Amino acid sequence: MNAPIIDPLQGDFPEVIEEYLHHGVTKCIAFNRRGTLLAAGCADGSCVIWDFETRGVAKELRDKDCIAAITSICWSKYGHRILVSSADKSLILWDVVSGEKITRITLHHTPLLARLHPGSSTPSLCLTCPLSSAPMIVDFNTGNTTVLPVTVPEADSGPAPPSRNKPSDGPPYTPTAACFNKFGDLVYVGNSKGEILIIDHKSIQVHAMVPTPGGAVIKNIVFSRDGQYLLTNSNDRTIRIYENLLPLKDGLIALGHLNKTVDEVAGVEKMKAVGSKCLALFREFQDTITKVHWKAPCFSGDGEWVIGGSASKGEHKIYIWDRVGHLVKILEGPKEALIDLAWHPVHPIIISVSLTGMVYVWAKDHTENWSAFAPDFKELEENEEYVEREDEFDLIPETEKVKESDINEDDEVDIVTVEKDAFSDSDMSQEEICFLPATPCPDVPEQQDKCVGSSSKLMDSNNSGSPLSEEAGQNGQAMNHASSPLEVVSNSYAAMDSLTEDTGGTRMKRKRKPSEKGLELQAEKGRKPLKSYGRLSKIRSKPVADPDISNGIYGDDISD
Repeated sequence: MNAPIIDPLQGDFPEVIEEYLHHGVTKCIAFNRRGTLLAAGCADGSCVIWDFETRGVAKELRDKDCIAAITSICWSKYGHRILVSSADKSLILWDVVSGEKITRITLHHTPLLARLHPGSSTPSLCLTCPLSSAPMIVDFNTGNTTVLPVTVPEADSGPAPPSRNKPSDGPPYTPTAACFNKFGDLVYVGNSKGEILIIDHKSIQVHAMVPTPGGAVIKNIVFSRDGQYLLTNSNDRTIRIYENLLPLKDGLIALGHLNKTVDEVAGVEKMKAVGSKCLALFREFQDTITKVHWKAPCFSGDGEWVIGGSASKGEHKIYIWDRVGHLVKILEGPKEALIDLAWHPVHPIIISVSLTGMVYVWAKDHTENWSAFAPDFKELEENEEYVEREDEFDLIPETEKVKESDINEDDEVDIVTVEKDAFSDSDMSQEEICFLPATPCPDVPEQQDKCVGSSSKLMDSNNSGSPLSEEAGQNGQAMNHASSPLEVVSNSYAAMDSLTEDTGGTRMKRKRKPSEKGLELQAEKGRKPLKSYGRLSKIRSKPVADPDISNGIYGDDISD
């Protein structure tokens, strides 16, 4: 019912930079499944989580053993875990709520990409693509690694033998791309020959192969959020979209049935025949004029838009296509190279990361729409003469008397049932972590040192003697040299009280509220503390009280 209201992607796409986020030097970014939290990996090995609604830092994850740059970052399906890969050849799994490190595994090669298994809220498996090595499956519980095949054997010799806990020997691999399908039962691997291999990661067996036109190296491979489309970025400067013909659930079982039905060919030809029934080429995107390479291409939240960043140095350009294949917008940012991209899962917002580590938030350029305040509001280009209706200013217009309400007021309103979100792809959405409690950041030690230094200087200045304090010491008075003018006046009053008690203490009964004249004199002495001090010294020198003071200030305090 609310889908038309909450769906902002009907023809909307970002246009301008709304703001930027900065916390260290950012290298990679990733949204959680709802788009309420944005995680970023930094160059110092830390991971920052922003609350995307408030644009504030919700949590910072830092491991003292990891000081190398983060190469990739990934959320678990329900937001309980975050996996980061680092340039020091390590994989770190974090608990998002507690901020504690769950496990840390060191590989033989630097992982360029790491993705958690999408089928569990607390996954124990991940897929990683190391530098100069084949993709592998890493088990966090046992620490074992399983290398996946990246080529199809020429002869049909059965399943490829699994290689565990050892890097594969032979010639070095070019960086390959790999990703899970929607439910994680299959792995799609793009190799240096321009082939897409569909692999069962449990049996380490290649079930199908899809060759790409041109046979160029596949640099990126990613599924849309609904699992219906597969995107590849090849070295021939072309982004290709494939339609997934396998069912979303139980794709491995359907793939097994396809292998049984294809009997007329064997070996590589059989894998190609099965692959043609798994993926179908849908669209190709490229810039035919500039022939630029693409960086970090991905889908929008609903899969209707495809974006790709220009890999050229010195320019921050984002190309936006619709799924039909038309280029609808080119976003031009600052003169900085682009290294990562992400589209918000729900809203028309794009996040881009520049080479300098700045995170830019691209949003739609909203214009003022005054008709939202009233349904019959109309903006006028020029002044018009308005003729009012006869009943316009009546308490109950005639037009409203005729109208009858179509709403049945006797119907019960259901306020318990929660409607399924249009962007939700699971029935277990209540287990998700959408927001994190804000934790106050501790003070910077440098600022505390400055405060301590300034307070020590203040104490030294208070302890330093002044000519006034030296004179007071010679007269035998113990006064606070850092006191305020009001304290000086109060001290003078105390001195006069003691003097009055010495001369006529038997006549003092009780102290009353000072008179108006006394308050005026007190205010004047508060503005001129040195004058009151001089008067006090004169009082000290006289053996008896001044009759003017006794009759003026303390006239109400001394009884007859």
